Amino acid sequence: MQKYIILIVSAIVVWFLFFKEGEVSIGPGVYAIDAPEQKTKSTAKTFQVNGYTLTEMASFKLKAKVLSKKNYSLGRETDLSPVDLALGWGRMSDESVINNITFSQSNRWYYWRTDAYPIPRREIETSSANMHMIPANEFVEDALKSVKKGDIIQLVGSLVNVEANDGWRWRSSVTRTDTGGGSCELIWVENLSIVTP
Repeated sequence: MQKYIILIVSAIVVWFLFFKEGEVSIGPGVYAIDAPEQKTKSTAKTFQVNGYTLTEMASFKLKAKVLSKKNYSLGRETDLSPVDLALGWGRMSDESVINNITFSQSNRWYYWRTDAYPIPRREIETSSANMHMIPANEFVEDALKSVKKGDIIQLVGSLVNVEANDGWRWRSSVTRTDTGGGSCELIWVENLSIVTP
C-alpha cells in the first residue's frame, strides 16, 4: 500500500513540475500602475514575416500583470503568434482585486467572470485585454515561453495589422476602450522581460 502512495505522490509531483504551466503570486498591491502607451505612426512601416505582410499602426509599450496565458498550435494565426496573454494594469494588476475574478482563454478570446465585482465592470474592461503576441526574434519567443500567470512583464513593440496574398487579414485594436470582437491587440514584440518582484 505504501508503495502505491509513493507512486501516486511521485506522479503528482512530476505533473506539477513538467506539465502544469505554473502560477506566480506576489500578493496585494498595484504592480503595473499605468495603462499601455501607444503613439500612432506618422508613416506606417510595412515588412514581411513568414509570408505575411505586417503594417505597424502604432508604437506600443506596457507594464502589466499576466492574468492568463494560452499557447496555440492550431489555426492560421499560429504562423505568427504562438501565444496570447491576457494582461491587466492599474487595479487589474492587484491580486486583492483579481483574486475575485476568474479568467480563461480559448479560440483567441479572453473571458472573465465574477460573482461580486471588486471594482466597477467598466474598469475591468478597460484595464485588461487579450493580446496576441508576435515575437520579433527567438529571444522574445523564449521569454514568452517562460512567462507564467501572475508574472509582471514589460514589453516594447508595435500594434500591427496583418495581410496575406490570398486576402486573409488580421487586425489589431488601437484603443483600450473597446470590447468584444476585434478588441484584441496584435503586437509585434521587439522586447519582452519578466520583471516580477
